[in-house]
Amino acid sequence: MKIFEDEILPTKDECTGSLKNILDALYVLNGKWKIALILSLIQSPKRFNEIQKEVTGISPKVLANELKDLELNEFIKRNVYPTTPVSIIYQATDYSQSLKSVIRELSAWGEQHRERIKESMRK
Repeated sequence: MKIFEDEILPTKDECTGSLKNILDALYVLNGKWKIALILSLIQSPKRFNEIQKEVTGISPKVLANELKDLELNEFIKRNVYPTTPVSIIYQATDYSQSLKSVIRELSAWGEQHRERIKESMRK
């Protein structure tokens, strides 16, 4: 690594590897709904309609697709209960807990960014 004003800069190979990792993460968590859905289900397991009420603004079609993607990537589990009518409850998996630090950092950055924009609008 090269040192530039007391800061270690990554090599080209390290940047390339990091970029691949980030693109993989963004591919899995793409869109504005996935992290919100994971947060909703980390709080407690929910039925489809409960999720839709809590995550306002998401259409049923988009919600169904996002839930399928999250299930494929093992962030949530779809539990089907043989009741009449059939009950389906979605819940966060243990794997979704691996996103806690990412979510915490995104939240802190989002708050900081919002404040920065508010400040710039006041000027």
